[in-house]
Amino acid sequence: MNETDKAKKHVGEEAVLYVKNGMKVGLGSGSTVYWMIRKLGELVQQGLRIEGIPSSNQTAQWAKEFGVPLTDFSKVDKLDITIDGADEVDLNLNLIKGGGGALLREKVIANAAKELIIIADKSKFVTHLGKFPLPIEVLPFGWEVTAKQIGLLGCQPIIRKRDLETFVSDNGNYILDCSFEEINDPQKLHEQLIGIVGVVETGLFVDMANKVIVSNGSEIEVITS
Repeated sequence: MNETDKAKKHVGEEAVLYVKNGMKVGLGSGSTVYWMIRKLGELVQQGLRIEGIPSSNQTAQWAKEFGVPLTDFSKVDKLDITIDGADEVDLNLNLIKGGGGALLREKVIANAAKELIIIADKSKFVTHLGKFPLPIEVLPFGWEVTAKQIGLLGCQPIIRKRDLETFVSDNGNYILDCSFEEINDPQKLHEQLIGIVGVVETGLFVDMANKVIVSNGSEIEVITS
């Protein structure tokens, strides 16, 4: 296991310490969250009583594999906690998310939670968001027109591909990866983007994270907003 994977495992397992008996838990997506769900499964086998709502089909598969009970929003109004990863975290704990394509559902479970905890390795921390291309979920119908409108804000939108095919999110939408290089006002950019017809959601998570657990592979640091 390389240092990055060690850091992901480290923070994923650390985050589980914040999950208490009886909680409703939002389960994020991505390789760091994998370790969190795996550890949660161990605690469930030891008697921890929780229910989770997954943010992606992949997360749901992991939860079933490791024995984490699932529920949905037809039965739950609020979540006690959501634990998720991030592609970038800035100095104000604003985030870029969506590298895995689950940004819309990730934002739903983040917004429904009393507390959002982000788990990340040290490399995800940046002074300004934007070096990681911003994922934007768009409707397939007319996506070319939507992309042109997004481009007017100062980026070059590229439609996401997987195995040479257009990537389709769990919601049936497309993802545009948009390189802005440096995002100085994440809230303003989010508002500009969400106002474009055809944009479903952006990967900018502004003023949402309560806590970030970060590891360099050996040491844990907890940063609060």
